[in-house]
Amino acid sequence: MFEVSDTQKIGVGLVGFGISFLFLGVLLLFDKGLLAIGNILFISGLACVIGPKRTLSFFFQRHKIKASASFLGGIIVVLMGWPIVGMIIETYGFILLFSGFLPVAINVLRKVPGLKIILNLPGISRILDSIAGDPNRTTV
Repeated sequence: MFEVSDTQKIGVGLVGFGISFLFLGVLLLFDKGLLAIGNILFISGLACVIGPKRTLSFFFQRHKIKASASFLGGIIVVLMGWPIVGMIIETYGFILLFSGFLPVAINVLRKVPGLKIILNLPGISRILDSIAGDPNRTTV
């Protein structure tokens, strides 16, 4: 096993609160205050989990510059007071930045006992197979 530091535990909490505030901000018709707090908590939590230096190197890699600019630009637009436009830009950047982690996350969620039943339903399973890649498929 590996050791989890107290800073990383705090970071996971901050990321969780950030995602919760973002969800509530969208649910409450793009409330700009909740979205701004959610964005700040998410970024600070990410920096606590993987460290500030690795966070900066993750966002500012040469091949991720477009995705990082969209993500951080969307956050700035939300903070300026245009939440719907900012969230659209931010979502585009988020998908570009974190799309590499999506197949791994889906395959981990498929092993969770309660979610396994839901994620194996025919319609949902087909969508998730196209996103994560079907492990039973053979590629030529």
